[in-house]
Amino acid sequence: MKHLVKQSIAGDADAFLELMEKNTLAMYKVARGILGNDEDVADAIQDTILTCFEKIHTLKQPQYFKTWMIRILINECNKILRHYRSIQVQDNMPDVPGQDGSLAELEFKEMLSLVEEKYRIVLILYYVEGFKISDIASILELNENTVKSRLKRAREQIRAEYSKEDSIIEVAAKKRGMIL
Repeated sequence: MKHLVKQSIAGDADAFLELMEKNTLAMYKVARGILGNDEDVADAIQDTILTCFEKIHTLKQPQYFKTWMIRILINECNKILRHYRSIQVQDNMPDVPGQDGSLAELEFKEMLSLVEEKYRIVLILYYVEGFKISDIASILELNENTVKSRLKRAREQIRAEYSKEDSIIEVAAKKRGMIL
């Protein structure tokens, strides 16, 4: 992929298109985790591709292309979120189960909805995209210890939420005389 980045920096539009095709799924996963709405995700990806195309010549180290691109994507997603907050529009359309994947994907999306927004992006970058903590720190412009703390707190929030659900189920089962 490094050769595609170098060719793109040199102005090769075909290499740039191939580079974007190879990274579309990664961009989708990150943007979907932040925005949760396919229309907004498409806008964020489109704006990211345009920004990358316009500014790829400023990339000094080709090996950091993906980190650079994801940082741009996160900024685009945040811009969209700020826009919605400023006009106070809430688009809480529920996802249609089975629409975009397996049961495991649906469970993961549900789990992500349990954590605060600042933890969600760290979980996505770490578990879905496989970035190292140092790369996540660079992308989010955070200290590495902050990234570690956010991962830990996200796991704790998820664990606490699932514990609550388990205890609610147990109480309901006891009321009905069921044994779990």
